[in-house]
Amino acid sequence: MDFTIPQEICDYLRELDEFIEREIRPLEERDDNVRFFDHRREHARTDWEAGGRPRQDWEALLAEMRRRADAAGHLRFALPEALGGRGGSNLAMAVVREHLAAKGLGLHNDLQNESSIVGNFPGVHMMLAFGSDDQKREFLPGMITGSHRVAFGLTEPDHGSDATWLETTARRDGSDWVIDGRKRFNSGMHHANFDMVFARTSGKQGDARGITCFLVPTDAPGVSVDFMWWTFNMPSDHAEVTFAGVRVPDSAIFGEEGGGLQLAQHFVHENRIRQAASSLGAAQYCIDASVRYARERLVFGKPLWLNQAIQFPLAELHTEAELVRNLVHKTAWQMDRGHHMDVTEKVSMCNVRANRLVCEAADRAIQVHGGIGYTRHKPFEHIYRHHRRYRITEGSDEIQLRRVAGILFGREAKRG
Repeated sequence: MDFTIPQEICDYLRELDEFIEREIRPLEERDDNVRFFDHRREHARTDWEAGGRPRQDWEALLAEMRRRADAAGHLRFALPEALGGRGGSNLAMAVVREHLAAKGLGLHNDLQNESSIVGNFPGVHMMLAFGSDDQKREFLPGMITGSHRVAFGLTEPDHGSDATWLETTARRDGSDWVIDGRKRFNSGMHHANFDMVFARTSGKQGDARGITCFLVPTDAPGVSVDFMWWTFNMPSDHAEVTFAGVRVPDSAIFGEEGGGLQLAQHFVHENRIRQAASSLGAAQYCIDASVRYARERLVFGKPLWLNQAIQFPLAELHTEAELVRNLVHKTAWQMDRGHHMDVTEKVSMCNVRANRLVCEAADRAIQVHGGIGYTRHKPFEHIYRHHRRYRITEGSDEIQLRRVAGILFGREAKRG
């Protein structure tokens, strides 16, 4: 078996590095933009007086980064050529996302906003797979450039992983639908002009069928953004939203009526492998930074790294990173060969292990660096706070393991 990363991907990494140094690094260092990435980052990014939303100057900087990346041909890398992309493979995206995250905090790749010089665009992939022709014409260009900002509303106050028990409903009223309910952690609602709202339209609680996704204008009568949840990592775009008699036409249905969970599963399935790669890259950054510090730091007259209490935990993490890397690459490679659902449990394996790894690596980096590691002048607390949410969102650790166990024991049952 050949485990070598294809040469064209290696060449592309060099192309990205050159673009970062030429275009993105100078922008990050201009006009004190570094405040968004140094010890001031949380306060610089957050408009505390506006409910904890992202500050406009922070989002304007991200928009300029994306504009430059798009002009250079990088932002749409993973999109089809018909949309101006390069048709980047799952393997290429996994390698790229790990590479960018391994560089540490910076304007080139800030996952707090899923913002990167190489865009992820899960919503665009959903639109390509499930949108009507009219929806594709209306939404696709704007979802890429930012003129159409579509939020994602699945989680509810009383329902998260148990998405088949949604209490938000939509009922027919003539040629329209009327939506009533509430959503929690409705991501992107601070600036969205449309919201993907998942609501039960038929069936009973617990049924996988009967949930429909609607594209709801956020300025529609009855839509209320009540407040933003202040999270472990601020700023927050995670809204509490109420839908009170919100009326939308039949054309607002996104995908198949009653088949909305297919869209949600498509969203998380596309995202999980790339999320795992990003967590792996951030973990490797923490490991590498700790090794450098341990080699330079003198304690009791000798280098810190000579202590096995420092060596062994980092060696364990480095070993785990190599194991996760090989699983991520193999799984992404298999996905490129059309085996998406055949490797669904491996996607879950990648996600749960990579997200645990980055939290452990960030915590260990804080410990190795001692007091200075605990400060916000080092990036480890930010990395931990950001990546800790991935052990809950888009399928918690427990949900991921349940998927692995379900397939494992299902296969065993068939053999019996």
